[in-house]
Amino acid sequence: MGASMGGSGGTAGPGTHSGGDDGDGGWYGADEDPTEAVPDCMPGFCDRGNYDVFVYPTVTADDLVSFRPVGPSIDNEPSGFAVVGLPTNVYAAASEQNMAGELLGHEVAVRFVPVGFEFDYGDGTISSSATGGAPWDAQGSPQFTPTDTGHTYDARGTYIVTATVVYDAAVDWGHGWRPVVGAVRAQSTGHPVDVLEARTALVERSCAESPRGPGC
Repeated sequence: MGASMGGSGGTAGPGTHSGGDDGDGGWYGADEDPTEAVPDCMPGFCDRGNYDVFVYPTVTADDLVSFRPVGPSIDNEPSGFAVVGLPTNVYAAASEQNMAGELLGHEVAVRFVPVGFEFDYGDGTISSSATGGAPWDAQGSPQFTPTDTGHTYDARGTYIVTATVVYDAAVDWGHGWRPVVGAVRAQSTGHPVDVLEARTALVERSCAESPRGPGC
């Protein structure tokens, strides 16, 4: 009562393929010659040329030692002076910089964009800001108005103030800008600020009326 599972001289049924093992782990069809050589290229690609592939290297801020952006300008108001207990306005400025040269054996363009500022007021106080600030007039503020980048000194003396600009860097190998890992910093020259004390006194006449009067 068993059914026949095969026989000699039969034809391949639907969904089956005739052929054999080519000896290399592959299969060939009934209309293929297993001894035929494999072509050197795929049809449709034989007339294509060879191309050089450029792999973008990862560039870090430390790699840019030969590309140094300039530091920011710095000033304060009143310029070079401050009064104990009163705000002085400190501000710095920097702009985008572009350079060209060789990096890791390739010609490259490098771009530096300022994204932040760090201020050292010379008395142990340090602050940071997204911008470099601006003069009081540009902010529409009267003198001795506190600002985000300003500072108030507690004691007399001469303090050296510096500003450091933080740059985001990018490189272009000729195919568009790619970001650099890490920030690049550039510091200003030292800006001296003489901090003085202000004293008031009640007098009978103004200094214009009495130039030799107290405090004149």
